[in-house]
Amino acid sequence: MFNFFQSMMNSGPAVSPADAVRAVADKRAVVVDVREADEVRATGKAKGALNLPLSRLHLLADPNSGHCDKTLLAAKKAGHDVYLYCASGARSSRAAGVLRQHGYDKVHNLGNLNAWAQGGGQIAR
Repeated sequence: MFNFFQSMMNSGPAVSPADAVRAVADKRAVVVDVREADEVRATGKAKGALNLPLSRLHLLADPNSGHCDKTLLAAKKAGHDVYLYCASGARSSRAAGVLRQHGYDKVHNLGNLNAWAQGGGQIAR
């Protein structure tokens, strides 16, 4: 049981925000904001980011749910990286575990929205 929870919290290898911004710009990756919609409205989000709240991610990441996000699923099928962020990095760490449970292999936790901006990414308001 401990290993299950440990794998849920494993956010993956360290990633350079600048590398993430380049990969998304080159369409080799997607970026996902796992905060709730009201948080996104208040602060903006990474330009081009999907907003898939952690509270619904199990459903939105499950290819068998009928509610799976098409962009996320296409990234999985193409073998593209998925970069996650939230307000502090805690929810995006949990989200990495959720995606891995659904077979997403290339998942990275950016931490927070500021990391995206520090890597040169634009913020959409």
